Amino acid sequence: MKFTCSQSDLNTNLSLVSRAVSSRPTHPILGNVLFVADLEQGLISLTAFDLSLGIRTSFNATIEEEGTITLPAKLLNDIVSRLPEGEITITLEPEEDEEDQEHTKVSIESVSGRFQLRGMKADDFPELPTIANVDPLKLPISALTEGLKGSLFAASTDETKQVLTGVHFAGQQDSLEFAATDGHRLAVVQTPTQETTEEEQTPPEPSSNLEGFAITIPARALRELERIMGMHKETDAITLYVDEGQVIFELGSQRLTSRKLEGAYPNYQQLIPRQFSRSATLERKRLLSSLERVALLADQKNNLVKFTLSSEKGQLILSVESQDLGSARESIPAEIIGESGEIAFNVKYLMDGLKALPASDIQMQLNQEKQPVIFTPLGGLKMTYLVMPVQIRE
Repeated sequence: MKFTCSQSDLNTNLSLVSRAVSSRPTHPILGNVLFVADLEQGLISLTAFDLSLGIRTSFNATIEEEGTITLPAKLLNDIVSRLPEGEITITLEPEEDEEDQEHTKVSIESVSGRFQLRGMKADDFPELPTIANVDPLKLPISALTEGLKGSLFAASTDETKQVLTGVHFAGQQDSLEFAATDGHRLAVVQTPTQETTEEEQTPPEPSSNLEGFAITIPARALRELERIMGMHKETDAITLYVDEGQVIFELGSQRLTSRKLEGAYPNYQQLIPRQFSRSATLERKRLLSSLERVALLADQKNNLVKFTLSSEKGQLILSVESQDLGSARESIPAEIIGESGEIAFNVKYLMDGLKALPASDIQMQLNQEKQPVIFTPLGGLKMTYLVMPVQIRE
């Protein structure tokens, strides 16, 4: 195997797939990236797979000899990212030790010099999962991008609650719903799956009706999907294949495979109140800026911020108090309907949600101080952010 490519192409694609390499591989070859040089197509494909998440990508190169090899991901990444811009030539060297059936050597040459790495033969590298005899779904990137931006942050990091460590996708006839919760907050976003762009008056037809489609995908895989989608135009479509245990996303020359999360996702719609006794309309950025300032003095143990709604003054007063640090208090204008009152939140949960809400003005809807509070954008994307309040101890 011998090929020449640009440092930037190799660095970009290697960085992308390396995120699917396990930090503690159960087998040495899982710490490597698989290189495949295809002479006929003039393409180099890179694959990484930790047996749960797999990423494959390809790019153009000048190939003199085709072949396969796996190379240590972290070390190779460290080398390539530090090489100067320009051409890089990678060559699989002749085997010196015929008894070593596993290892081989590769040279990496650039304008700055030459490196030699020990790699492993590709024979034992596991195949990425494939899904056959299934009709693919085609979705606009914009729908997935907006849905993940508004939900992914709320997924749980507690591995004991596996199904909550992902985002739940639920399909309707012409929209896709995304939901994520960690038990303290819930984010739900609905995005249309049909869009008409200025350049294209007729949107691409979806492959099939999404009605009844439901799947829960690990947040880790979806974060990598976000990175892949960020390399493409929002008007592009992504192809989705699903079977009983796996999901595959294909976008151009890139493919991401992931296992599905097992178990029934909670019936989150039951958690969202439908009637409210109070509401406040607020400027989102102003509220977020105030929260970021007062949070500097929040008690590190409970991260609590108190909201005081004053319907008489038309104000929302934010206050925090810490025995060790001090206290802070700010007020912002608010259009309040209903009685005045107090309620408290974990300030981090609030800021996470406010950063994701895609609107200049938002509405906060609430009932009693221990009941869920809903934040929604006024106009634009259909999103609901539910936060459980924290009990105020006098």
